[in-house]
Amino acid sequence: MALKQTVVRRQKLRWRIRNKVKGTAQKPRLSVFRSNKDIYAQLIDDVTGTTLAAANSRQKDIAGQSGTKSDKSALVGKSIAEKATSLGIETCVFDRGGYLYHGRVKSLADGAREGGLKF
Repeated sequence: MALKQTVVRRQKLRWRIRNKVKGTAQKPRLSVFRSNKDIYAQLIDDVTGTTLAAANSRQKDIAGQSGTKSDKSALVGKSIAEKATSLGIETCVFDRGGYLYHGRVKSLADGAREGGLKF
């Protein structure tokens, strides 16, 4: 019962955020999905509905490293920033996906900032 309430709450937060946050080709949306084990990030152009770049903690170079889930989230942020700079993207809009800006979500954002993305 409690699980369903938390999922519904996050979904409502996610929709509220998505009504305000839109991504374009020049300034895409950095979308975050957090599961219990892994974390995923995508750069999305909402005008055309395409994913420009993606990174996650299941990639071989990130999954093979030791450390906490927060450490791996920072590596995912750096990875998505490297992919964005190779595409010529330097700014983006951050979409936390209904999660609190704390813990793994914050470390992903900090890693993306260290990698060169501005938001």
